Amino acid sequence: MAPFRVGMIGCDLHMLYYGVLMQEHDPVLLRSTGRGQAAFFYMYLHYSDATAMTAPFVGGFDIARVWDADRALAEEAATVFGAEVCDRFEDCSDDVDLVFIPECNGDGTGHLELATPGLEKRVPTFVDKPLANNLPDARAIVELARAHATPVMSLSMLRTVPQAAQFRDRLQELAPVGFGAIKGAGQTLAGSIHTISLAQHVFGDGVEAVHCMGPSELAYVHLDYGGREDRPSAGVVLNCHSGPTYHCSLYVSAYSDKGAIHSGQIGDFEFPWGAAEILRLIQEMVRTGEPQAPYDEVLECIAIADAGRLAQQTGRRVTLAEVYST
Repeated sequence: MAPFRVGMIGCDLHMLYYGVLMQEHDPVLLRSTGRGQAAFFYMYLHYSDATAMTAPFVGGFDIARVWDADRALAEEAATVFGAEVCDRFEDCSDDVDLVFIPECNGDGTGHLELATPGLEKRVPTFVDKPLANNLPDARAIVELARAHATPVMSLSMLRTVPQAAQFRDRLQELAPVGFGAIKGAGQTLAGSIHTISLAQHVFGDGVEAVHCMGPSELAYVHLDYGGREDRPSAGVVLNCHSGPTYHCSLYVSAYSDKGAIHSGQIGDFEFPWGAAEILRLIQEMVRTGEPQAPYDEVLECIAIADAGRLAQQTGRRVTLAEVYST
């Protein structure tokens, strides 16, 4: 099968991070670029053979077109992957099988605008987390995809990383789980979505309401599952304002009357396995024309963030139903 042609809208670190798992490239050239050094660091760990990739290479993609508001970044990425640099982001969705919108440490602002041309051309689209900055924009992207019968998908690596699944499978040791806690991924919306996605992965979706407090937006968030028997009865706390961490690592804990269990690090050295799983899901999305992540679950991530912002502003418990109804 011919590789899927990809139009990359944005050439930040995440573009290189995913790109090295998507198609063959010259690792020496990658390491010689400014942002490529960071991608190289976590993908090539055979110190006795610096060109031997240790991350889970997926392949099957051809990065054909690239665009970035900073043309120098686009040209850097084009050099690594042999792509054409586009003058307009709208051109990245021409003559491709997939539009990929990467995002590193951002807040999702502008994702609706960037995703619109490709979806209108009926090109399957992956939007890196967060899907959008707020629930109205996120819903608009999903509705645009539905209107054009074209799949869109947005996932955090924390939703697919196998090390989180391994910890989730240990919850039966404590069942029923009474409480969960996560040391989160920083104070940006992107970091909060990572943390929310990890909570979904380990403890499940179906949040009913949110409390939030702290010195920064979404600093400390409590997820209330409304007493569901299959979710932690006392909820899950996301600690995103929690200081420095080892190579962006997140940590999960679970508690019950039987004791407590704690995950190991889930960070930069583990993330490539989550990224590889996302790429496999993207391939299936392009092959089948169907999204490989439920829209309701993807939208819940953004709804939790919106509810958390409102809860912090008002000092009260905010239900997701209230956010969905606005």
